[in-house]
Amino acid sequence: MDEFFRGMWDFAGNYWWLVFPLMGVAGGIGKSWERASKRRHERRLETLRLKGELKAAQLAARGGTPPARKMVREAADEERTSTAQLLERLFTEHDEITARWLDYELDVAKLIAFPAMSDGRQPLTAAFLRAKKIADTLRPASADAKLSEAEIAEYVDAVGDYAVAFDIAERDARRLRDANFSEDERKRLDRAQHMLTVALDDAATQAERNLAYKRVREELDGLILLSDEAVDVLEQKVAGQIGPARASGSSLAPGPEPERMPLRRDEP
Repeated sequence: MDEFFRGMWDFAGNYWWLVFPLMGVAGGIGKSWERASKRRHERRLETLRLKGELKAAQLAARGGTPPARKMVREAADEERTSTAQLLERLFTEHDEITARWLDYELDVAKLIAFPAMSDGRQPLTAAFLRAKKIADTLRPASADAKLSEAEIAEYVDAVGDYAVAFDIAERDARRLRDANFSEDERKRLDRAQHMLTVALDDAATQAERNLAYKRVREELDGLILLSDEAVDVLEQKVAGQIGPARASGSSLAPGPEPERMPLRRDEP
């Protein structure tokens, strides 16, 4: 036992510097959980308020008087309206988180800068993707959908977990950046980022942009997994098919599309 504690103190003495980044990560995770817990608590209070109002109306209606029955109907209508409002707020939060994720998923520049956000082998990214799948599965078809109290509570928790998981995964990806890559791989990422700037430069010729695009794909091959949607968005930008002139109905013909480069898509 003495040797065990002696070993622990030796480790702490040699790796004391690890305390500070670990404290930072723990603090960030704690704040994310605190914010999500507050949101879940507020939603639960709203749900309990709705249930209480309907229950009170039902108790008042036990006498069977017409005014009481009317009260029940009005309370039920109010509950449906309030539940729909609650679901609309949940939908908005759900969509906002998904939009923040798509900012990474479809932006190659961000994926190069924060590759962990597209790497399902990273534990925190994998946890976020699982939370996303659960929230998407539990999402009602519309705010007017007929749901039980348990189903509403499940969706409330799922959206809260989705928000927390994204915040934690994003914090970790921004902390890691390219730390999980070798020196040679980091140089490839730097070259890809530089060539991407050229590929998206309106001042460059179409030939220069196409060549830069090809170099970007070559440098990223085997390093970062790009989704088909991200590749499509990038190719459209390189081809000059997206921009103020195109959107305003300019008669300028788009430049030739860049040559498609196959990218290894090994599943993690």
